[in-house]
Amino acid sequence: MNLLPSDDQLELVAAAGDFISSRPPIDEIRKHRDDTTLVDPEVWRDGAELGLLTLGLGEEFGGSGQSIDDEVMLFMELAKHLAVGPFLASTLGARVAAATGEDELVRRIGAGTAMIGLAELRGDGEIGADGFKGSFDLLDCAGCSHALLVSREGAALIELSEFGEITSAESVDPGTRLGGATVTSGRVTAWLPAKTEWIWGRGQILASAYLAGLAEAITEICTEHAKTREQFGRPIGVHQAIKHAVVDMTVRAESASAQTLFAAAALKADRPDTEFQILAAKTVAGQAAISNGSGSIQVHGGMGYTYEHNAHLYLKRAIVYKQLFAGASEVLADLLDLEAAQ
Repeated sequence: MNLLPSDDQLELVAAAGDFISSRPPIDEIRKHRDDTTLVDPEVWRDGAELGLLTLGLGEEFGGSGQSIDDEVMLFMELAKHLAVGPFLASTLGARVAAATGEDELVRRIGAGTAMIGLAELRGDGEIGADGFKGSFDLLDCAGCSHALLVSREGAALIELSEFGEITSAESVDPGTRLGGATVTSGRVTAWLPAKTEWIWGRGQILASAYLAGLAEAITEICTEHAKTREQFGRPIGVHQAIKHAVVDMTVRAESASAQTLFAAAALKADRPDTEFQILAAKTVAGQAAISNGSGSIQVHGGMGYTYEHNAHLYLKRAIVYKQLFAGASEVLADLLDLEAAQ
């Protein structure tokens, strides 16, 4: 199986990278770190019109009809630039809307006039076609019309007003807005059961892609730093401690990318070991992003520990994405319980 990107995929990644880098997200994170949202509506519409949210949807829904491995490549690129906004939830939410007959919502998401935030169940609760209840963390929901709730059993689109009063909370990642809400009885706008389409698995793959992209970006930053940072007249990269650290980062990033792409291929081919490959991707990519992020701060020395340096931003984004759809310990436990892991 050839896991190398095609020319079309490379062209897609280049176009996305050019668009995002023309409006540097890191500058926006620092400039608007105390604002309610980091999303510029005009920039969001431009990105949506470029097809960043509907890449995997059919042409009848205004999408490009590309496969999940193309979406994986896109999310890796979004991660490298620390793109801000609910890209993951809006991408998955558009898919749920398309599959449940919410055509107008699909159109609005594709046009960039509607955004979908992400809701994560915290502790006990219920999510189903008949409604939802429990305590929820809400990620990047400011300015959104709906929130996406995902479980192994299915995925739900919920009007944001159904969450009632949302309490703002400080996120470890200054590029992610976090809130909380408790719902005793809420109404679901659209419900897509997992037997129709497994959004949970798809979401885990795209979250893994984002983590793999973070791991790769961190490696590139550290490699460049090791070449250009000098101490006593010599680049710090000549020292084995730095050299070995960067090599380890490279191996972790390559492993994360390869496993994530293989998980995408497994989902597309409906392989019997698809769940194993997906959980493996989330585990490998999550560990790669966290380990590379921590190592980056060490490689950059004293300045790596300062807020003004970018090193901590990648690590903090990795902490958020590693917990999406299921905590790291839950993912690992589920992975080890599968027959393929025995």
